[in-house]
Amino acid sequence: MVQKEIVLEDVQRRATLSRRLRAVRHFMLSKPLGATGVIILLVASFVSVAAPVIAPHDPLKTNVDAILQSPNLTYWFGTDELGRDILSRTMYGTGVSMKVGLLGVIIAGIAGALIGVTSAHLGGKVDLVIQRFVDGTTAFPSLLLALALMAAFGPSLNNIIAAVAIVYTPRIARVVRSAALSIKETPYMEAVKSIGANDFRIVFKHVLPNSFAPLLVVSTALVGFMIIIESSLSFLGVGTPADVISWGAMLSQQSQSYFVVAPWIGIFPGAALTLVVFGMNVLGDSLRDVLDPKLRGR
Repeated sequence: MVQKEIVLEDVQRRATLSRRLRAVRHFMLSKPLGATGVIILLVASFVSVAAPVIAPHDPLKTNVDAILQSPNLTYWFGTDELGRDILSRTMYGTGVSMKVGLLGVIIAGIAGALIGVTSAHLGGKVDLVIQRFVDGTTAFPSLLLALALMAAFGPSLNNIIAAVAIVYTPRIARVVRSAALSIKETPYMEAVKSIGANDFRIVFKHVLPNSFAPLLVVSTALVGFMIIIESSLSFLGVGTPADVISWGAMLSQQSQSYFVVAPWIGIFPGAALTLVVFGMNVLGDSLRDVLDPKLRGR
């Protein structure tokens, strides 16, 4: 009997894995732009983790004999004004951008989801107060609010993650609240309330899981915006410290004066930033088409 149960569980696991693989294959074939976004994200994640191993040179090492060298066989992306390898610095900068984007969206996603479902479920004055706070926060331009927060927190990588999470939490909360309000009015929720389910079970067992699709879509799209905010803060000199390599810092005012004579200093980190943000955005659009019932048939 026990052996039959083990065999049955193994068959069920294989069937589940097969369904998931078919779903992934269908997504990759039906949404080529989304598949491109997935590939870009996977490559960027690999580079961010493996940069200390695959980077051809020390990104912090200066070389007076290789100042402002154009791309060549030794330095594929050329060197900057201090003789540092642009390729290695671009690889290391990937880790900073991915860390800010992914950790920032995880923190903002959790906080925004909790705020959104709580506001929708409690309603009344609680919902009114929360939404006025959300409206007031989203009224500020994202970069301006992030600048103000960084002025209060001070420049560091962890502070940038906290700043972008605070900036985008209200935006996620608004999306999740809209989804939760729609779920709240369904007959299914009326049946759950009629059997005596408490507020905690309603919110975390029913409302929050059913709000996951719009939460996933908006979170994926916001990763790209968070990476842009981090790069903008580093570009303005209030983001990462001087010893932390980031794409924004590579494009900062200190390097701009050399762009005319050595354009590769800005081309390669700028292209990497553009490519990753593009991948995040097209992935978010594809997930929206797949998960939104109104767009699923298009």
